[in-house]
Amino acid sequence: MDASGVTLAVAGAGIRGATYARRALATSARGGATPGGVGAPPPSGGHSATVVAVAEPDPVRRERFAAEHRIPPERVFADWRDLAAAGRLADGMIIATQDAEHAEPAVRFADLGYHILLEKPMATNEADAAAILEAVERNGSTLAVCHVLRYTPYTAVIRELIAAGRIGTPISIQHLEPVGWWHQAHSYVRGNWRREDESGPMLMTKSCHDIDWIIHVMGEVPARVSSFGRLSHFRPENRPAGAADRCLDCKVEPTCPYSATRLYLSCLDDPDLRAWPLSVVTTDHTEAGVRTALREGPYGRCVYAGDNDVVDHQVVNMEFPSGATGAFTMTAFSPYVQRQTRIFGTAGFIEGDGARLTLRDFVTGEEEIFETADHHRSPDGRHDDADDALADAFIAAIATGDPSLLPSDARESLAAHRVVWAAERARHSGTVVDVTSSPPTSSSPSSTSPAKGTAQ
Repeated sequence: MDASGVTLAVAGAGIRGATYARRALATSARGGATPGGVGAPPPSGGHSATVVAVAEPDPVRRERFAAEHRIPPERVFADWRDLAAAGRLADGMIIATQDAEHAEPAVRFADLGYHILLEKPMATNEADAAAILEAVERNGSTLAVCHVLRYTPYTAVIRELIAAGRIGTPISIQHLEPVGWWHQAHSYVRGNWRREDESGPMLMTKSCHDIDWIIHVMGEVPARVSSFGRLSHFRPENRPAGAADRCLDCKVEPTCPYSATRLYLSCLDDPDLRAWPLSVVTTDHTEAGVRTALREGPYGRCVYAGDNDVVDHQVVNMEFPSGATGAFTMTAFSPYVQRQTRIFGTAGFIEGDGARLTLRDFVTGEEEIFETADHHRSPDGRHDDADDALADAFIAAIATGDPSLLPSDARESLAAHRVVWAAERARHSGTVVDVTSSPPTSSSPSSTSPAKGTAQ
């Protein structure tokens, strides 16, 4: 490790890669962060970090990122393979490439001796995820998969209440992922995660966060799963009469909930919405720039006339080895808000909305409220503080040589991913799947094979 602090390289300088790198830049600017994402034991002291190399195929993002971090030209690359060919240039590597390009760079950089912060999912199939585990264990590398929900104060309080016996023994959990109607249209109908063959099933690309979180809270990995879900709404047969291929040309657009024109033009007056989702659509944040992007790019397409095939709603039922049960629901047809959870115990009940927790004691009948976050600061379900806490914990783990500062390791992450793949097998086969005996697959379930009973 460099004497001046932890050094980092970045493969993939999009929104996720830039977010973690910017946190490292902030730690350096203020002389070291105070790491310790909630959900892991807080490390002592602060640790500075510097980004010293980047690989990013998009020239605009690449140049902007290099300028922000003052990276010399000889350490700026268009392809992660060129970065790998340069040898080990830093202590840690942030991998935030597209989902299908997680496994190959993760194995390659682990073999070079990097510690790795890997955007979720680990990989798009079990065999590749297992190869990542083998690589980091073979090389003694620390791997942190970006399951950021583990790093929130909300999660820490839930785990503390359960550990203290405040609800007795947890018997059942209900967890809701309200994706949001416009978020679904942006990312999973028009965007990069719209097709299983290009990224993976939605349960993996969007909700492996949630399956991992349920495991973290319940303290055990499900033994059996079943699942139901399909692409119900964003299909050609649901296209309104008279709808055009692009929102800019559509006479139905003013009354359509999924109007790209309304969504992206409304982002212009809000700095947060310009940062995301608008920056994914265009870097020209003017009305003319937005309209040009909607005319020429994928984000202006009718949601009923695309090539999307991922589900727009899904449920997963879980049975844990202890006999406890879990039910997870993911749906597009909701506001874009925080996750919602209910945990049922033998002596009490917890209900939460991502910020506030209410505990009902069965003995006294009294309710106790725990405010774990500011409702007004992040009302739309984003996890900025958790992103920062994850980056801080990763930097601290490298600086101290103590991977236990991270609340999960490669094996735990792979176990959670395997639950997702088992759930997908259950959905496609219409059966209950035994997680522990499910064989690794060489690819995710075919996007052309519908769930049992799904309309073609």
